[in-house]
Amino acid sequence: MALPLIFNSFFMAIGQLTDRRFRRVFFIGIALALALLIAATAGFSWLVDWLTPEQVWLPIIGEVTWIGDLLSWGSAFLLFFLSMFLMIPVASAITSMFLDDVATAVEAEHYPGLPPTTPVPFGDALRDTVNFLGVLIGANILALLFYFLFNVFAPLVFWTLNGFLLGREYYTMAAIRRVGRVEAKKLRRKHMGTIWLAGILMAIPLSVPLLNLVIPILGAATFTHLYHRLSMRQP
Repeated sequence: MALPLIFNSFFMAIGQLTDRRFRRVFFIGIALALALLIAATAGFSWLVDWLTPEQVWLPIIGEVTWIGDLLSWGSAFLLFFLSMFLMIPVASAITSMFLDDVATAVEAEHYPGLPPTTPVPFGDALRDTVNFLGVLIGANILALLFYFLFNVFAPLVFWTLNGFLLGREYYTMAAIRRVGRVEAKKLRRKHMGTIWLAGILMAIPLSVPLLNLVIPILGAATFTHLYHRLSMRQP
């Protein structure tokens, strides 16, 4: 039953693009994701250009002056493909900033009559975001060994690991607004299989350049639906 629930939640999120409030956050999220990737590309290109000498002597060829330009342009294309990995932490950062706006729009449209949410203090939200980014980056650095050892299965390892982390974080942020931190963790443990699978299905398009720009906000909306629909199943 998990797959139909997940896909239905995702298509409900897409269907809400007709809602002006949701559409506003959606396009802001795309613009911010694109800005972060462009900034990373520009910074990486500048670093490569700064580290590369203006003139390089190569055997047989002799003196060449175009190495810096080649590396600078090459780094831009490299960053385009590195966005497959960079969008995972970018998605986490964007969700931390906009989940409350997304969830409010989703609940107003699909779950009217809910009581007001309990706002998460800014300090707690910031601490959670920094801690999660640290775990996300650290886990992927440790997983590099598995990527090299099992290079054929590297995408599966990448999606499985980041799907677990993203699903865990997205669901917790969606639930904590309604039931608090302690209860959110209990619900997360109870529905971990569905949450993990939803996270994997989110991590896969996040590794596809350009498509990954639209996933952070849609993912936040999807997990808001998942939280409410899984809660409705509670006895």
